[in-house]
Amino acid sequence: MLKTRPPLRFVFRLFLSIIIGVITGFASFALYYLTQFFTKLFLYGMGNLTLPRPGGEVEIVKFDYYFGTVPLFLLPAIGGLIVGFVAYKFAPETAGGGTGKIIEAFHNSRGFVRARVPAIKTVISAVTIGSGGSAGREGPITQIGGGIGSTIATLLKLSDRDRRILLVSGISGGIGSVFLAPLAGAFFGIEVLYKRDYEVDALVPAIASSIIAYIVLEILLSNIAGVPFGKISIFRVPSLSINSPVEYLTYAALGIISGAVGLLYIFSYDFTKRLFKKLRVPDYIKPAIGGLIVGIMGMRIHEVLGIGYGYAQMVLSECTQFTITFLLVLVFAKIFATVLTVGSGGSGGLFAPSLVIGSFLGGAVGLFFNGVMPDIVTQPEAYALIGMASFLSGASKTPLTAIFLVLEITGQYALLPAIMVASTISYIITKDYTLYSNQVPTRVESPAHRNEMIVDLLEDIRVGDAMVSAEDIITVKPDDTAQHVLRLVEKTGHIGYPVVEGGRLVGIITFDDVERVPVENRDRVRVGDIMTTRLIVTYPDEDLRSALTKMVSHNIGRLLVVPRDDESKLLGIITKADILRAYAKVRSQLASS
Repeated sequence: MLKTRPPLRFVFRLFLSIIIGVITGFASFALYYLTQFFTKLFLYGMGNLTLPRPGGEVEIVKFDYYFGTVPLFLLPAIGGLIVGFVAYKFAPETAGGGTGKIIEAFHNSRGFVRARVPAIKTVISAVTIGSGGSAGREGPITQIGGGIGSTIATLLKLSDRDRRILLVSGISGGIGSVFLAPLAGAFFGIEVLYKRDYEVDALVPAIASSIIAYIVLEILLSNIAGVPFGKISIFRVPSLSINSPVEYLTYAALGIISGAVGLLYIFSYDFTKRLFKKLRVPDYIKPAIGGLIVGIMGMRIHEVLGIGYGYAQMVLSECTQFTITFLLVLVFAKIFATVLTVGSGGSGGLFAPSLVIGSFLGGAVGLFFNGVMPDIVTQPEAYALIGMASFLSGASKTPLTAIFLVLEITGQYALLPAIMVASTISYIITKDYTLYSNQVPTRVESPAHRNEMIVDLLEDIRVGDAMVSAEDIITVKPDDTAQHVLRLVEKTGHIGYPVVEGGRLVGIITFDDVERVPVENRDRVRVGDIMTTRLIVTYPDEDLRSALTKMVSHNIGRLLVVPRDDESKLLGIITKADILRAYAKVRSQLASS
């Protein structure tokens, strides 16, 4: 295992995070390119269908194919069949949404991701989206970027802790680049692992990786597009503003609605996953079944196919060209198509479709309030934008990411207060429900932090609060026989007893001490002859971590508790079981608070 001194470890992690950012930036470009490639191959080349693109998307695949019309409903099924075969043959963990798998790797697999995952995930995700599957690039890129970070850590034989931090760096680099939103990417990496907590130790590496990955992709795209560096964003949005304080009430209503529909999205996804898991067909067939149903839907509602950013752009640009009814139909149709695509095993993310669904839902709410109070709500497009953040915040339990992401990809900073209101309410409404079932509430519940949390809690508990006091302890005298001690062991189950003479602590005797005495001599041998007089003690004000360290280092199971100014006075005794009980009690209190 590669070891570095503590002051150097931070610099070393930062250096590796920069390397991860560079590689992840190129991986994002590869995913970007392949998604366009397969979209033109399947939807245009075979289905004779062209989906609208968002205003800021760069066309990097500049040639078209046309192979003759294939029934549109077959295309997602064909893509699903390809994805199912490749995924389940070479890397089953690449099937389905990538974000949940990378969260699972962080918490329960020591941050380990197989080296083959990033390449396979890149290809099959592009096939899923390009053939019409309703999914996003962000789920795949989290698994791709996280896999890159994990692989580098494994190759360098770093510790599990370092591997996890580099995995988070890769996640952040992926999101920061694929959305061209470095701040949101940095927060996503440390936020998505938990429902109510953050992986704060990984913040600086996550920021470094996200920025570098963003710069790499921005350079590549700006050169292809022929525009100045820093001028590319996913969406083009007209200038929006908050017109009246009254609108905060309507934004709060949007937050409530977003949370409620977010719960539907979460429950639908969980149900679909369970349904396909029980389905008695080979696993590699399941994505094709989900794709077939999505394809049938797509014949009538083209908006459910692919990521859907182009249609979100239309709502953001001119919401009034849609009706409330049609937008609500799109909300539920897109939810249905997405949970079918990803829940059946298609490779793609839930995050980007959440933005699209949020734009449809926000647009519908904006149109409603525009009709009810036209003098106050004059820009329903603002509700579409805020709906993106609020819906994402509630569904994925990533409020900070949602807020910063929408601001970065649209540039509408004037709406920040409204975005915060709606996103916070939506986050509260969905409670502990989330699209990513592998999220844990806080770091305390994460297996990744179990050891350090035990240490932290033990340092906060004093020996005096966990010990058994002297009044409740059975003691023996130096004149007692070894046989008397054996009878106490049989009666009480305790295997160690303090030895007290004239009210003064003089030693300790254990079952092992008595066992070494020949059976025929146990009625004659006295405790004072076989007891241990060189005592390892602890003090009431000492913390449990220090006490446990003493037990482990001396290979003993109990410590006598004495005052610091008089070690011959017995105050109590503490065992490993007492320490465990005290820890469990505090842990239970934290969990219920």
